[in-house]
Amino acid sequence: MALDRRNFLKTTLSGAAVAAMSGSALTACTGKLAPPKAETKSSSSELKLSFQEGIAPGENLNEKLDFMEKLGVAGFEPGGRGLAGRVDEIRQALNGRTIQISAICAGFEGFILSTDEAVRRQCMDTMKEIIAAAGDLGSVGVIIVPAFNSQIPVFPHTQETRDFLCEQFTEMGNWAVEHGTTVIFEPLNRREAFYLRQVADAASICRDINNPGVRCMGDFWHMTWEETCDMGAFLSAGEYLQHVHIASRKRRSMPGEDGEADNYIAGFKALKMLGYNKYVSFECGCQGDRNVAVPAAVELLRKQWEEA
Repeated sequence: MALDRRNFLKTTLSGAAVAAMSGSALTACTGKLAPPKAETKSSSSELKLSFQEGIAPGENLNEKLDFMEKLGVAGFEPGGRGLAGRVDEIRQALNGRTIQISAICAGFEGFILSTDEAVRRQCMDTMKEIIAAAGDLGSVGVIIVPAFNSQIPVFPHTQETRDFLCEQFTEMGNWAVEHGTTVIFEPLNRREAFYLRQVADAASICRDINNPGVRCMGDFWHMTWEETCDMGAFLSAGEYLQHVHIASRKRRSMPGEDGEADNYIAGFKALKMLGYNKYVSFECGCQGDRNVAVPAAVELLRKQWEEA
C-alpha cells in the first residue's frame, strides 16, 4: 500500500512519541531516575524502617530493641504464632521506647483456600486470635498468604475461588476493623505460591472486597521475580498498600549484600509518589556479621530513599 507524505509524517511522529514514553518508563523501572520535581513528592512520605524479630543481633528482645533504637529503626514486626500470649511481654519491652509495632507476620494455622472445611476454619479462628492481639498492640495489620504451593488439597485457580476468597476476607476484614487493625494480603513468587503473585492482583481483590480492614503489601524479594517494574507494582496498589518487605535481590539477605543488584530506588520513588508513611520491614537472612551488615543495610536504604 502506498504511503503518502502526510501519513508518513503522522506515523513517524507517533512512533517517536511512543519511543520517548517507552524510554522514560524503562528508565524509571531500572532505577536510574532523574531527581523528581518537588511537587511529585508527598510531604507525608517517610522511610520508616522496621525489623522482624530475627534481624537485629541480641540475646533477648530488649537487647534487639536497644540495637534497633541506636539505628533509629521505627518499627518491630513480630511473628503471629503465640502472639496472644506475648502481648504483655512486647508491651513491656516497648515501654518508653520510640519503636512501635509495624505488621504481624503470619503465624496462623491451616489455610483459607483448603478444600477441607476444618482446615479453613482453623485458619479463620487462628487469624482472628492473631488479629485481636495485633489490635491490642496497635499493629498496622496481620500478613496472610491465601495458600502456599505445599498446601493441598486446594481450590482451583478460578473465578469461583476468587469470589470465595472475597467472602472469607470480608468476614476477616470486619473482625480486623472491630479491633482497629487490618489483614494484609502478601503476594509471593511462583516458587512459593500459585495464587496471588503480583501486587496489582492483591490490590484488585482489596478493591473488590471494599473493606477498610483488608489491605495488601509488596515484598521487594518476591517482586524481583514477579514484577516487571517496582514502581508500577507499588503504584498499582495505591491506597491499599499497607506494608512493605525488603531483602537483597539475589539471595534474600541483607540489602546491600548482593551488591549493585540491590537497587530499590524505583520502588522508593513510587512510595514517595503515594505519600506512603507506613513501614518498610526487613525480612531476610544475613551472609555476614549482623553487627556490621545490618547498620550497612540501613545506611544503604536511607541513601537510596534520598536519591529516589
